[in-house]
Amino acid sequence: MAKGRNSAPTINGFINFYKPIDMSSMDAVRRIKRITGQRNKVGHGGTMDPLAQGVLPICLGQATRLMDYVINGSKRYETDIELGATTSTYDSEGEVVPQGAFDHLTRELIQAALDGFIGTIEQRPPMYSAVKVQGQRLYKLARAGLEIEREARRVEIHSIDIIEFAPPKLVLDVKCGRGVYIRSLAHDLGQVLGCGGYVTKLVRHYCGGFDAADSVGFEELEASVSETATGWQQYLYPLDHILGGLQSVTIGADAQRNLQHGQRFNLGSITSDAGFLEQHRAYSSDGTFLALIAFDPPTNSWYPVKVFQSDSVSPYALLPSND
Repeated sequence: MAKGRNSAPTINGFINFYKPIDMSSMDAVRRIKRITGQRNKVGHGGTMDPLAQGVLPICLGQATRLMDYVINGSKRYETDIELGATTSTYDSEGEVVPQGAFDHLTRELIQAALDGFIGTIEQRPPMYSAVKVQGQRLYKLARAGLEIEREARRVEIHSIDIIEFAPPKLVLDVKCGRGVYIRSLAHDLGQVLGCGGYVTKLVRHYCGGFDAADSVGFEELEASVSETATGWQQYLYPLDHILGGLQSVTIGADAQRNLQHGQRFNLGSITSDAGFLEQHRAYSSDGTFLALIAFDPPTNSWYPVKVFQSDSVSPYALLPSND
């Protein structure tokens, strides 16, 4: 653990944090910094709108180097959509503009429309979003009264299920990949249905290996530090928690020395049945998580992708991979 001037020792790992509504992701990070005393290398695994609540993984120390693995992971949302109107923000924070009738809609018609959004689709981000165009955040341009052309982005939606349909209220369960805007989904669905639609509630139940059922909020974190300054660490997940989808290998002392110097090494026979071009989790013989490694066929050797410094045995060493 490193210790900077006037700062607590750096702690490595993740907090499965449940963000409340009416708070930005960065405001949540700033408050967690104050609670934990961790001032440097603290970030979040995926921006959430202030309107949204739910899982916001917090990365501390070396976990910030794995932030992309969280952001690129799968997500699951529950969203309430109000049919019959649109807003400039695609949610209830914008001015509501009535658009069309919805009394002819049935659950079957809506499901048929939703099927068109499943799979790899092109989605245009809302003007009120943090996407940058020519160096400027879209929401800043929108607040200045400007609307510009936004380039559609390719995103992946795995499934959409109707939880409730009680017109004008529609509740959906959405499983998707990185970069999906649920507000855009609601707006685009409303356009397809011909009646308009906007988000009134948004909950993220799952994000990159973290589930809302196991999350922790400010109240629990603050209560833990009221007892002891390090009490919050009981909620810490190890670095390799989010890497369960990768095969794991154990390496010997010689390979470990090469690894820690950023050098290539040989493993001999291994038990992994994953493709050699895929990344693997590497552990020491005592189960300490060391690095992410990959195989290089031309040199018949392994090389480090990301090397970590850890001083504790991981509960995930040599566990079978999880989908």
